[in-house]
Amino acid sequence: MDEIVTEIEIDAPPNAVWRVLTDFESYPEWNPVMKINGESMEGERLEVQMAYENMRPMTFRPTVLIVDEPIEFRWKGRLFVPGLYDGEHRFVLTELDDGGRTRLTHAETFRGPLVGFINRRIGDDVEVGFNQQNEALKQQVEKQTAS
Repeated sequence: MDEIVTEIEIDAPPNAVWRVLTDFESYPEWNPVMKINGESMEGERLEVQMAYENMRPMTFRPTVLIVDEPIEFRWKGRLFVPGLYDGEHRFVLTELDDGGRTRLTHAETFRGPLVGFINRRIGDDVEVGFNQQNEALKQQVEKQTAS
């Protein structure tokens, strides 16, 4: 498994999804898996804390690669040294139904010699975590747009 891809449809326009997705300060209110410190600006380093079920919490410092509002937010993180186990994490928002709904693609592509070994051990738990985040994001965005 060198890639994990999850999707969910959200009953809100991409701009509304983007606002919640990039409001890192509000993550503790709704995101059961991830906390982020930093700014969503290309070239910035974030501090990301992940707490997936069945795994010890992890903290890493990825670099933001793409901030294309309200379409894509992407970062790249590394384990230990570049090239050993790299992950390119992305959130892609696709407009549906003339802008009234959004498809979120939440994915990560992994590269490096440790990918097979590590992902056989944690890949399923990471995918579950992505789906938990997707559902929580959907609920948060839909709650805010209904208000």
